[in-house]
Amino acid sequence: MEKELNGKMLVIPEHVAIILDGNGRWAKKRLMPRNYGHSQGAKTVEQICEDAWDIGIKYLTVYAFSTENWRRPDKEVKALMRLLRKYLKDCIERTAKNNMRVRVIGEKSRLDDDIRAAIDELEEVSAANTGLNFTIALNYGSRDEMVRAMRHMAQDCKEGAFSVEEITEERFASYLDTKDLPDPDLMIRTSGEQRLSNWLLWQLAYAEFYFTDVLWCHESFADTCWCTQELMVVQFYRKVSVISCNHSTVVNSSSDFTHFFFDFVFVLHFFSSLESCQNFCFVLFLNLFYHTIPH
Repeated sequence: MEKELNGKMLVIPEHVAIILDGNGRWAKKRLMPRNYGHSQGAKTVEQICEDAWDIGIKYLTVYAFSTENWRRPDKEVKALMRLLRKYLKDCIERTAKNNMRVRVIGEKSRLDDDIRAAIDELEEVSAANTGLNFTIALNYGSRDEMVRAMRHMAQDCKEGAFSVEEITEERFASYLDTKDLPDPDLMIRTSGEQRLSNWLLWQLAYAEFYFTDVLWCHESFADTCWCTQELMVVQFYRKVSVISCNHSTVVNSSSDFTHFFFDFVFVLHFFSSLESCQNFCFVLFLNLFYHTIPH
């Protein structure tokens, strides 16, 4: 879908998939517990959903909890499950307000009964909504997904639903958790890690990949992702990254700006990083401390 933004016609990706990474490191940098980072990361998800729909993205999928995340310390896993319970409860009201449809993919059987019940309720109450299609991956691993799909497909084949010769890419895809979704056009991973981590291995076959050093719940992380035919643009509150096929340019600005102009030949560089400003970091720390103590 084409849309005009800041005077340029851009091709908006239909489906964006995001690996939410770096919440723990974000919190550690601020001398806060990892759980605080996860809590702030959930707030970023809420903002991303609103802004993705505003610019024309129809499908947004986020990697919230992987099959490997169970290996984390028990205390952290329990905190994540508490946060998940609260998020699912709040999300029911949010879906009604934003006309957002929510799906949850992954192996749900390992989740607690009350969490599975909350997921079922959320999917049911939002099923008729016509806004953003928001998908949350919980206890998800792509290898696990494909093994489950192959088992179900093999069983159907054994029972005579179709022959071995009738197994196609399309038939296999119909057994995946994402069978009702189009494949992603753009995959974003925050925090600087450059790997897929068992995420949508089948579905991302033809997607564009974008890796950024920005941590997921960082103050500068914003909410808009879009593509042109030759440039992929990911805009942050104070960071704009412009990626072409052969290079990546990261732009930092210490002041808010509303217009950023670029063309296919030239990309402007700004190197006044907020993170390098000691005064700003000190003020930010005081602000975080103020908002975490009871009043």
